[in-house]
Amino acid sequence: MLATRVLTISTSVCVQAHESVVKSEDFSLPTYVDWRDYPLPDVAHVKHLSASQKALKEKEKEKESWSSLPTDEKVELYHIKFGESFAEMNRGSNDAILFICFTALIIMWQKSYVSVSYHFSGMGELL
Repeated sequence: MLATRVLTISTSVCVQAHESVVKSEDFSLPTYVDWRDYPLPDVAHVKHLSASQKALKEKEKEKESWSSLPTDEKVELYHIKFGESFAEMNRGSNDAILFICFTALIIMWQKSYVSVSYHFSGMGELL
């Protein structure tokens, strides 16, 4: 009885102490994703704009077209809306090479330390 009461009190103290640390996500709101098969995400990549980004957005609204903006400003405006371009998404990664090398190391370790080698001298032993 006493142990149960102590456990309940300590649990409630821990929950109250960590209540401000734990942040729950609201999954009913749209989220940003960088996927090739989902090219136009529902929300922008950058949620809270800095002062320079706000100034750039105002400059974009003042100009009539993107062609009048310099290239570096176009790229910066693009990265406000999207995290990666298609070229960056399609760029290969070394994950496959790492996986193959790790698998080869496991197979070599198994072959030398785990597997037992069987030597057959003829077909009679197999039957």
